[in-house]
Amino acid sequence: MPQQPPVRSTPTRPARPDASMSLITNVMDHSLDDGYAEAAARKKADGEGGMPKTLRAKLGFAAGLVLAALIVTVGAAQARVAAPVVAKEREELIDRIDQETDAADELEDSVDALRADVSARQREALRHSGGGDRSVLVGILSGAVAVHGPGVRLVVNDAKDASGGGDGDPRSTSGFSDTGRVRDRDMQRVVNGLWESGAEAVSINGQRLTALSAIRAAGDAILVDNRPLVPPYTVLAVGDGKQLSDRFQNSADGLYLHALQENYGIRTAISVEDDVRLPAAPSLIVRTAQPITEKGTS
Repeated sequence: MPQQPPVRSTPTRPARPDASMSLITNVMDHSLDDGYAEAAARKKADGEGGMPKTLRAKLGFAAGLVLAALIVTVGAAQARVAAPVVAKEREELIDRIDQETDAADELEDSVDALRADVSARQREALRHSGGGDRSVLVGILSGAVAVHGPGVRLVVNDAKDASGGGDGDPRSTSGFSDTGRVRDRDMQRVVNGLWESGAEAVSINGQRLTALSAIRAAGDAILVDNRPLVPPYTVLAVGDGKQLSDRFQNSADGLYLHALQENYGIRTAISVEDDVRLPAAPSLIVRTAQPITEKGTS
């Protein structure tokens, strides 16, 4: 039986102990990635053959500064060009305001002159119509003439800590208001109380009252014949000063004013004066009434 040649085994290398950790071993053996190496090479090439990035950044920043300076310069130049125009328009506007103000003053003077002329004609007509003392009395009672004589000075003012009402009309309910504000109805009662106590002529803050005068309110403001008044309200009344003062303070309206002072801090002061002066009322326009002739027809 022929002898078989011996089988010769190929020698094998012994396995590495870290064969199971090939990925980690590869990362450790090649710590620098090829991509990083390529980027480094490209950066080096750019630095040798092109412009450095830092220089480009500096040039861009300088260009931005130049552009900003150019914009500011152009804006300043435009402002200098427009400044004379704006100044001229402002001067023209001021001139127009001054002209309109002067025109308004002239119109006001004209109105005052016409009002004085109408009042003088009314007084003359009263003298010719009734004659004597009757015409003077009619002029006083109608408010057509300025008057002076003994009387009283009554000052009514809001409370020191006065505040606005919550619903705009705090005295719409019964009783008084806790706001400490003087209202139009308060001044109505004051004036009516003075008339009832014997006053011959009454004015509020220089506004003469007549039989046609109305005391109203617009918000928190008090209007007398549609002219707004501001506190303190100074009421002048011509009459027998001492008697007028006593009668008013003891009347229902005087006690009403005293209650306002005691309960709500509204400030009042009354004094007897030897001579008070009241202006004439604005001219009244008669629209309906006609004078009676001697035959009894108009």
